[in-house]
Amino acid sequence: MRVSSPLPSNDPKDELVEPAIAGIAPYEPGKPIEELERELGHAWGDAGAIKLASNENPYGPSPKGIEAARRSLDEANLYPDGGAFALRQKLAERHGVALNQILVGSGSNEIIDLLVQTFCADGDEVLAPKYSFIAYKLAAQKNRRAFAEAPTAPDLSYDVDAVLGAVGPRTKVLFFANPNNPTGAYLGRAAFERLVDELPARVVLVADEAYFEYAGAADYPDATRLFGRRERLVALRTFSKIYGLAGLRVGYAVAPARLLDFVNRIRLPFNVAATAQAAAIAALDDAAHVTRARAGNAAELPRLTATLAALGLAVLPSQTNFVLVDFGARDGRQLYDKLLGKGVIVRPMGGYGLPHHLRITVGTAAENERLVAAVKDVL
Repeated sequence: MRVSSPLPSNDPKDELVEPAIAGIAPYEPGKPIEELERELGHAWGDAGAIKLASNENPYGPSPKGIEAARRSLDEANLYPDGGAFALRQKLAERHGVALNQILVGSGSNEIIDLLVQTFCADGDEVLAPKYSFIAYKLAAQKNRRAFAEAPTAPDLSYDVDAVLGAVGPRTKVLFFANPNNPTGAYLGRAAFERLVDELPARVVLVADEAYFEYAGAADYPDATRLFGRRERLVALRTFSKIYGLAGLRVGYAVAPARLLDFVNRIRLPFNVAATAQAAAIAALDDAAHVTRARAGNAAELPRLTATLAALGLAVLPSQTNFVLVDFGARDGRQLYDKLLGKGVIVRPMGGYGLPHHLRITVGTAAENERLVAAVKDVL
């Protein structure tokens, strides 16, 4: 059999990929428990590892959702509904909008990418506040679009004036996570409405509300109620967080029909599996699961915050199911590695430009106690 070997080339035009692709830093997901066990065995004993890295629901998936997904497997020989009609209909009823104002995707990530593909032409720019969800930058880079960041306040909270001031003549899409990942910060209703009103009309404002169900602040806004004030407004939601269906990949957008009509023109068919659609439909009726997860987080978030703060650590205020912790002069990556040795997986933030921070999911009471004990040890 003839085997050919690639020959090196000095011709810059002969590169395998263009510099825009070669320069992308690959996304680093939270380390799976199975991977940690392959690397370190069970160095922490019989307790097993715990994962507090990816803001997953520590109370598991919606039981109603999982049962519906299992039932759907009886028809796994059939393609899923390419238009996700039943799920979109239920979501439209839930939000009080028309059916054509709902678009379903394989997680919010797919929709983020679709929005950049749809609305950003050559020469346009994607904007997001600094220290926002890394998927915004990756979507811009993947689609060969310029990416810019608006400054945040020194405490990493949002600064509306800075965001509005960062909008340039090329800005076409503004991604605004509310609450934000990884900082946990949020923009209150009055300030968010000001952003909606004062942002130039040509800009598509994407309010990423992945943690909507966890936010408990009295002035936390709902972007789906503001379409009357801005046509180019998109709200993103997900089934990955409060509903616990991260492994099935279901997210959705709520927006004026005209915007979603264009997005649907480039959306690939059958982008959401039948199992995922069935699970999401059923999870919407699983009020008990949502209540349990929300109550558990409402109890554990302040407790974990106070306990870590008592260790002399700076814990940023959060409206989510995670906390961002500033370890001062300590190297976050080294702390992350030491915690792995104790069977505790968290998320280092060096890739976000925060080398001294760790993002920690709020787990169950038992998981949080183990985390705190491990942090004490490594400190």
